[in-house]
Amino acid sequence: MKVRDLLKTWQADSGARQVSKELTLSLPLHDVARLRALAAMYPGRTQAQLFSELVSAALDDLEAAFPYVQGDKTVAEDEYGDPLYEDAGLTPRFLALTQKHLRALEAEVAD
Repeated sequence: MKVRDLLKTWQADSGARQVSKELTLSLPLHDVARLRALAAMYPGRTQAQLFSELVSAALDDLEAAFPYVQGDKTVAEDEYGDPLYEDAGLTPRFLALTQKHLRALEAEVAD
C-alpha cells in the first residue's frame, strides 16, 4: 500500500486486523506531534494503528524503490522473445530475508 492510499483507508475507517508483534521505539518529538495530529484527524484509529500502517506503507514504498540490477541468469522471455534477466539487486535479498524472519516470527506466535 502506498502512503497516499492510507488516507483513503483511514477515511473509510477500515483496517485489517492482523497478528502483530509489539515493538518499543523512540521518535523525535516532532514526529510524535504529527502522529498525535493524525490521531486527532482520524479518531477511529489509535496512534499505534496509525504508526503501524505508516511503517507498513513506508516499507512497501522502500521495497518498490530498490533498483533493478540485471543478473546473468535468464528467467523468462518478454512478449517479443527477448530475454528477461534475474534481479541481482537488493530486492531478492530483502524478500528472502523477510521470508526468513517471517517464518521465525510465525513460529514464535504458534508456540
